[in-house]
Amino acid sequence: MTFSQELIAFLDQKLIARLATIDDEGYPHVVPLWYSRDGDDLVIMTDRETRKVHNARVRSKGAIQLGGTPDTEPIGYLFQGDLIVEDDPDHFWMASITRRYEAKARADQLLEEWKEDDTVVIRLKVRKTVRVF
Repeated sequence: MTFSQELIAFLDQKLIARLATIDDEGYPHVVPLWYSRDGDDLVIMTDRETRKVHNARVRSKGAIQLGGTPDTEPIGYLFQGDLIVEDDPDHFWMASITRRYEAKARADQLLEEWKEDDTVVIRLKVRKTVRVF
C-alpha cells in the first residue's frame, strides 16, 4: 500500500495513536502511544516486556487509529495490517519518536532517563486504510 500525499500530511501531524492488539483471551487491547511514519509503515516504540509486544508476537494482526475526535481532530483513519516486533538498536526509533513529540530539552531529558531501557519497535505494515469520523 502506498500512502497518498494527503494521507502523509495527516500522518505527519503529532497525533496520539491508539494501537489495538488482541490479548490471550481474544479481547482487544487498545493503548495510546506516540508513533512515527517509516515510508508506508507506522512505527511505535515501547518496552520489550509489555502486553502489546506479547500480543503482537502471538497474533500479528492489529490496527492503529488516529484522529477522529469530533472537537479537535474531526478527520481520522484506521490503519489495519500486520504487526512486526523489531529490536531498536542504539534506540534510533526511541530518539526519533521522542524528538518528534517533545521539545529538545524535554526530549533530551527523557532520552537520558530511558537510555538503559530495553525498548523495541512495533511496526504496522499497513494493508488497509479506512477513513473514520
